[in-house]
Amino acid sequence: MFVGREKELDNLNKLYVGSAFELAVFYGRRRVGKTSLITEFIKDKPAVFFTARETNAAENLEFLNNSIQSSQYGAEKVTDFKTFDDALDHLFSIAENKRFIFVIDEYPHLAGAWQGISSALQEKIDHRSEKCKLFLILCGSSMSFMENQVLGSLSLLYGRRTAQYRIEAFSFFEAREFFPGMNPFDAALIYAIAGGIPTYLNLFTGKAALKDKVMTHLLSPSGFLFEEPENLLKQELREPARYNAVIREIAYGSTRLSDIASRTGLETGTVSHLLDTLMQLGIVEREIPVTETARRGNKSIYIVTDNLYQFWYRFIPGLIDIIQLANPEKAWEFIEEGLTAYMGRIFEDICRQYLWRENAAERLPFFFQKAGRWWGNDPLRHATQPSPKGEGSPLEESEIDIIAIRGKSHALFCECKWKNAETGRDILEALVQKSEHFHFEYKFFCIFSKAPFSAACKKAAEELGNVKLITFKEMCKEDISKIP
Repeated sequence: MFVGREKELDNLNKLYVGSAFELAVFYGRRRVGKTSLITEFIKDKPAVFFTARETNAAENLEFLNNSIQSSQYGAEKVTDFKTFDDALDHLFSIAENKRFIFVIDEYPHLAGAWQGISSALQEKIDHRSEKCKLFLILCGSSMSFMENQVLGSLSLLYGRRTAQYRIEAFSFFEAREFFPGMNPFDAALIYAIAGGIPTYLNLFTGKAALKDKVMTHLLSPSGFLFEEPENLLKQELREPARYNAVIREIAYGSTRLSDIASRTGLETGTVSHLLDTLMQLGIVEREIPVTETARRGNKSIYIVTDNLYQFWYRFIPGLIDIIQLANPEKAWEFIEEGLTAYMGRIFEDICRQYLWRENAAERLPFFFQKAGRWWGNDPLRHATQPSPKGEGSPLEESEIDIIAIRGKSHALFCECKWKNAETGRDILEALVQKSEHFHFEYKFFCIFSKAPFSAACKKAAEELGNVKLITFKEMCKEDISKIP
C-alpha cells in the first residue's frame, strides 16, 4: 500500500512533463520509502529501473544489462553491453528522441563497485544533456555518501542535479493514513513504536490487537523488528557495539555529553565522534533550548529521534532473556508498565508537529518562525537546600515542553500531558508562572492533554482569555478552531 508523498509526486510530475534533462537525487535512511516513492512515480511511465548491489563491477554490469533488456529500451542487436559506458551511451542516445526515466537505486553500491561511475555520468551530462530528454534518478541510503559524494561541492556531479529529495519519516498525522478508522490513541502508540517508517507501519496494519502485533514483531526471536536496529547499525558501521551503548544510554535518559561518556565508560571525545555519526544517520539529534543560538551550545542535549530505536533500546535489551525463553506475554507486561512515561516525549513531538501544521494553515494567533523545547535556570523558583558553597539557594532548572516564537515579540507557551488523569488548573498556573521570566510582548498559552480538562482548568483558561485547551482527540480532527 502506497501512502502519502503527494508533494514529492506532484513536483516530480511537473518536472517530468518538461523536455529538459533532469537529474533528481533521492536520499534518506533505510526503509524510509525512497524506492516506493520512485516506483510510484514511474509506474505509468517508460523507465529503466536498476538496483545496484553490494558486489563487484562485473555482476553489477550484468544486473544493469538485465534491467535494460527487460525494459522496452533493450538494444535490439546487442545481447549485453560490455561496459557501463556502453550502457550509458545507449540510454542517453534513446533519450535524444523521447522522454524516459533511468533510475539507479542504491547508487553508493554501484560507486563502490565501479569508481568510474560518477566520472562517466559527469561526462555524459556535460556533453549530451542539452540534446536529450533523459530523466535520471540517483537514489541512496548512505546519507553521508549522497550528501558528500553526490551533492557535495567536491563531488564530480556537483552542480548538475536539477532536484533533490531528502525523504524523511512520516509525521504522526501522515502515519495515521496507514490506519484508517483506528482510534487515535492506538495509532499514537504504534507511531511511538514504529515511528514514521512505512516498512514498520505496514507491520501494524490489520485487525489484530496492538499487544499481539508487538509480541509478533518485537517480542519474538523470529520477529521482523526483534533485531532490526542492531542489524541496521551493522550495515552502516564497522564497530556497532560502541554505538549501541551510546544509543541505549540516551534512550534511558542520559542526554548530556558528559553523562553519556560517564555511563558508557568512553572518553568524551570518542562519544562526541560517535554522536556525530549517529546524527548523520538520522538516529540521534542534538538539541538546544529554543531560545538559544547554535553558537551557544553549552546547554545542548542529545535525543534519539527515530522512534523504533528509542523504543527498542528503552525496552528490548532488558527483556532479551525473557523473549528468548518464549515468554512474550511477560515481556509485554514490563513494557506496558513503562508506556505512559515513554509516551511523554513522543507526545511532545506529536504536539510540535500539530503546531507546525496549524502554523502552515495560519490557524494560530501569529505565524511563528521556530518552535522547540526550553530548559534552563528559573529565577522565579529556588531550591529548598542551601548552596554547598554557602552562597544562598541555587537556581532550580525549569522546563517548558514547547515554545513557539516569532522574533522577540510573540511567544506561544505549551505544556503536553500524556496521562489518564484529568488535567487540572495547576498545570496551567505553572505554565503561566514559568513564562514570566520571558520578556515577550505578546504571550499565548496552550495545553495539550490526552485526558479531559478539569472544570477549574477550563474556568481559569476562560478568565485568562489567551489560552487554548486541546485534547488529543481534538488534535486528530481537521476542524480545530483557531487558538485565541
